[in-house]
Amino acid sequence: MGQEYEVIVVGAGHAGCEAALAAARMGRRTLLVTMNLDLVAEMPCNPSIGGPAKGHLVREIDALGGEMARNIDRTFIQIRMLNTSKGPAVRALRAQADKRLYSLSMKHVLEGEPGLDLKQGHVERLLVKGDRIAAVGLAWGERFDGKAVVIASGTFLNGRILSGEYSARAGRAGEFPAIGLARSLRELGFELGRMQTNTPPRIDARTIKFALTTPQYGSDQPLYFSFEGAPSTVLSLPLNPVYPIPQQPGWRPQIPCYLVHTNSATHRVIGDNLHRSPIAPGAIEATGPRYCPSIEEKIVRFAHKESHQFFLEPEGWATGEVYVQGCFTALPFDVQLSLLRTIPALAEVEIMRPGYAVEYDYVPSYQLKSSLETRRIHGLFHAGQTNGTSGYEEAAGQGLLAGINAARYVRDQPPLELRRDEAYLGVMVDDLIAKEITEPYRLMTSRAEYRLLLRQGNADLRLTPLGYRVGLATEARYLAARAKKEAIEAEVGRLEKTILRPSPELDALLGEYGLEPIRAPISAGQFLRRPGASYQIVRAVAPSDRPLSDEVIEQVGTQIRYEGYISRQQRQVARTRRLEGRRIPEQLDYDGVIGLRNEARERLSRHRPATVGQASRIQGVNPADISVLLVYLERYRRSSMSGRHGPQSS
Repeated sequence: MGQEYEVIVVGAGHAGCEAALAAARMGRRTLLVTMNLDLVAEMPCNPSIGGPAKGHLVREIDALGGEMARNIDRTFIQIRMLNTSKGPAVRALRAQADKRLYSLSMKHVLEGEPGLDLKQGHVERLLVKGDRIAAVGLAWGERFDGKAVVIASGTFLNGRILSGEYSARAGRAGEFPAIGLARSLRELGFELGRMQTNTPPRIDARTIKFALTTPQYGSDQPLYFSFEGAPSTVLSLPLNPVYPIPQQPGWRPQIPCYLVHTNSATHRVIGDNLHRSPIAPGAIEATGPRYCPSIEEKIVRFAHKESHQFFLEPEGWATGEVYVQGCFTALPFDVQLSLLRTIPALAEVEIMRPGYAVEYDYVPSYQLKSSLETRRIHGLFHAGQTNGTSGYEEAAGQGLLAGINAARYVRDQPPLELRRDEAYLGVMVDDLIAKEITEPYRLMTSRAEYRLLLRQGNADLRLTPLGYRVGLATEARYLAARAKKEAIEAEVGRLEKTILRPSPELDALLGEYGLEPIRAPISAGQFLRRPGASYQIVRAVAPSDRPLSDEVIEQVGTQIRYEGYISRQQRQVARTRRLEGRRIPEQLDYDGVIGLRNEARERLSRHRPATVGQASRIQGVNPADISVLLVYLERYRRSSMSGRHGPQSS
């Protein structure tokens, strides 16, 4: 006899964990089903969170009420701010995780969430009633009824791992693939595609010559992904003595990573053995990740480069297992060992786990709505690598949105849909819906046309009110974000009204910072826009009467210094809002739109865009097609208001 839930989540990777927690925290009775409860929030690839765009996404997940940021803050072994010499739009946090503690911590959160059940099992069947999801069936005969189901199956759909001449059916090394679930999706009429990704070898820290590496240290200043700041609990273990003395910056111990480089001998070993790699260029049909290529692909695509970077990243405090970032490969074991040993620091290295590739099915995301609900089956949502994306952060963001919208669906509430000017999460989902995804999708800052508006430091100002409105972000988080916004506005206003006048004291202070004296009275805001000026100087000559946090000060400086650029992007948003606000009826018959080119008609019918703005971003749809569509929609609107079903052809 089946048990009934409001929301069922299939898969407990980063997408599944966020989806299940979101639905449960919004008060829905939720079930999370996974193949192995010991591998919740597993990090089968890089044991890290964040980076450009990815770090922005983690902060957005936190702002909406998700868990990833808090979990990495509890369990990181190192954290850094990247791109500090560049503008605020591309600065991003990145943290190395203790991968076992990260998984254990997330499982503890899941088990402690009221209204959330966890069960181990293989989902083999999706059961529908008409065009609505009704239940999931498990391999051992269990059935669980649900009003909404989120599929977050990662690389497990028809998974196959490859290493040299070796091939086996698996979702990850040592884990069964989801064959029945892939078959069930096909039987329901979904189109499936094929992709692949790859992992590097893990090596034994006892066999690394650390003296021949370049250490990469973490931050000397406290840094956290979550807007809540320092976590109440920090998880760590005694450091494995095989590593050199860890970094002790005073605020939290960290483990360095270590940089090494390939050389001509490394490239020769790889080149001589390309024929033995199942993922060498031209050897496999499934598309691999462009922005995280295998070492085989690197030496072919970048044959002119004399070396490539490898980062040796410890996988945790207590383990001696080290991840070789940059050495993604499916070459056979003996070749992996040979290529690593061409690097002086790794001349005597031993491999603990060889790298391998994994090939898997995905469900092309043009079959989704912007809510991540499938168009074919009501109440069925897809998230993560199931949609053709790569990366833990991309998966977690989709899982959070799918969980929110599944929770809203079962109560007949409208979905939460984010625009491209509101969030990187909105950029990613819009790209998935509107663009042809032919390779694993990775979020990058260059994909966001309004990235100066989508800074990692203002994610709470942009999204916490939305998270609070849908019932996920807490009232405390909402009030904190509102207070931060008010403090920023007040300080920006104060600086624009505060006048700095030439004086010997001010000239002397500016001279200490290597700045030219001011020649006429200017506002403190105008002064901050000068090259080399800093809030520290302004605070010395015109101190605030209220204490301000570092985050407030950072946002004040950014808003004032980049005011012109921010205003320009806001005007661009206002201009495009007209197209974004024009909804397209979901069942619109594009064959009836006279004047559309055949290619545009085919692409629009396939992708079913929700708005005219989204339609304009579909490959193969040009401005003339959009003009035709706008005219048709206006006639459609007028005829609907007059009681007819649609416009008459002319």
